[in-house]
Parts: sequence; C-alpha cells; structure tokens
Amino acid sequence: MGFFDSEIVQEEAKRLFEDYQSLTQLGSSYGKFDREGKKMYIEQMETMMDRYKVFMKRFELSEDFSAQMTVEQLKTQLGQFGITPQQMFDQMNITLERMKREVD
Repeated sequence: MGFFDSEIVQEEAKRLFEDYQSLTQLGSSYGKFDREGKKMYIEQMETMMDRYKVFMKRFELSEDFSAQMTVEQLKTQLGQFGITPQQMFDQMNITLERMKREVD
C-alpha cells in the first residue's frame, strides 16, 4: 500500500488542512481578540505546528516514492523563498514566541 493510500494519512491530511484553514480565517480577526482569546489562538497554532511537524516527519521517514516526492516538492517550493522546511518551522516558532510576549 502506498503512503497516500492509507486512510489514516488521508484523514490526518484532511484534518490538518481544514484546521489550518479555520485558524487562518480566525487569525484575520486576531487584532480584535481579547488577551485570553489571543492566548488561545497562539496555543492552537502551536498545536497545529506540532501536528504538522509529526505529519511531515512521517513523510520523511517513509520509503514510499510519493511521500519522498512530496518532501522534495516542499523543499523546492520553500527553496524558491530561500528557506528550508526547518527554517520555516523555526520562523513560525519565532513568530509565535513574539506573539506570546506581546500578549503578556
């Protein structure tokens, strides 16, 4: 069975995408949130990033050709912006840490 044939992989990909979409939409109103709302949003973003890291690690560890191609495509796309996947995660963490400091 291929990596993308797994129902578990398909379901997690779907949930990650939907959750990310929801958080992105919600984030457009971030400036209107009260202090507790901002904290909750940041926590949800941190959880999302952790889930995404685990999901991407599954791709990296898989020997499936499709999974490896997905990793390479991500690297290529991010490379166009001059960053690696690790730098992307690092930058997201820096952004979330800055948001936490601004809330406190």
